[in-house]
Amino acid sequence: MSVSVGMVSLGCPKNQVDAEHMLYKLRESGYEIVEDAALADVAVINTCGFIESAKQEAIDTILEFCTLKGEGRIKAVIVTGCLSERYRDEVIKEIPEVDAVVGLGSNEKLADIIEQVLSKKQPVCSYGEKSDLVIDGKRIISTAVYAYIKIAEGCDNCCTYCAIPSIRGRFRSRTMDSVIDEAKWLASLGYKEIILVAQDTTRYGEDLYGKPMLAQLLKEICKIDGFKWIRTLYSYPERITDELIDTIASEDKLVKYLDIPIQHCNAEVLKRMNRKGDKESLTALVKKLREKIPGVILRTTLITGFPGETDEQFEELAQFVKDIEFDRLGCFAYSAEEGTPAEKMPNQVDLKTREHRAELIMDNQMLISERKNEEMLGKTLEVVCEGFDKYAECWFGRSVNDAPEIDGKVFFTSDSENVAIGQYLMVTIDDTLDYDLIGTAEENLPTGEENI
Repeated sequence: MSVSVGMVSLGCPKNQVDAEHMLYKLRESGYEIVEDAALADVAVINTCGFIESAKQEAIDTILEFCTLKGEGRIKAVIVTGCLSERYRDEVIKEIPEVDAVVGLGSNEKLADIIEQVLSKKQPVCSYGEKSDLVIDGKRIISTAVYAYIKIAEGCDNCCTYCAIPSIRGRFRSRTMDSVIDEAKWLASLGYKEIILVAQDTTRYGEDLYGKPMLAQLLKEICKIDGFKWIRTLYSYPERITDELIDTIASEDKLVKYLDIPIQHCNAEVLKRMNRKGDKESLTALVKKLREKIPGVILRTTLITGFPGETDEQFEELAQFVKDIEFDRLGCFAYSAEEGTPAEKMPNQVDLKTREHRAELIMDNQMLISERKNEEMLGKTLEVVCEGFDKYAECWFGRSVNDAPEIDGKVFFTSDSENVAIGQYLMVTIDDTLDYDLIGTAEENLPTGEENI
């Protein structure tokens, strides 16, 4: 009788790619893969450990499955991912119901660890070198309409607030041939949208080729038949070169969308973060991007309440957000992470102030987003259908302007009975709702644009 395994993957798309690699290895080892981990013999929780809220979500999920184990509904709970790598033996010490804790460098051993847990009935803790984490190879794609490609692992930027370098290790790029081969494989499966991810996509290739190679990589991927939308996430502002800008502007398959996590605009705050730039350089970059890539959608993330952030520095950030009018923006209250330089910095800002500042930024951004959405009224957008909302009784999807799981959606109705998930169709925008758009699909739906 086969053993079934289900996986819950938390956190970022890069973690999801790791989960997909592990699922493939498990299937090749003879395990039955089930979609609902609560119905499996073994539940694998692939955790995030980046900030406090992510850690709490991971802990809550682990405890939920440990409860199922206590009720006899599943046989074992195994914890993988960033939380495992960061806290190691502490996980089993704090949650003894867990059967195994697997560090990133031991992902390849997961099949053997499950067998060991089920046969010996004793906890297992396994950690390899961070560099042992496999960053290419086959995987089970867990997304239907789009697919991620992780082009690099780790990070060398060493921002003072971030624990990722200590969790994930040094930055290492995949070879161009490896990435291109995977892109061709995804195209052969019928995927029309791929999303390139890394801790810093703009640094891609520096370690292997001695210079940034993202622009060249994108040009090669654009030559592959079948793709409609090619998107990249996590581009650092100081590494956005003229070559990259020109490439995005000139290649039809590259979506005119840039995700640029700037974190702040004040030069002193950025310096304490070990980030480059200031308000002037960021303003100049945005101006250049909007001039050279007409219609570009700009997304960013910000941190409020970083140690030492004064009222004046926050006001500078708030005014910057109003002046720049980013199309998409997320703002997070600073989270003091163990082991990071920022944790020990003087002049820590109290939690209430941090959170209040983040709320003010998001309130301002809501007004900007509402105005930008209202400008879409009456316009017709190409939308990829991602599902049907039974409560709203309408379909939903995304335009080219939105990244999955991050940005807004387009909800739409259709008189056609031929709407299918993965289909691209034209939707006329009739209304808005917060960050989302509402519209009506054209009666004559495009054909031949179905995904897998």
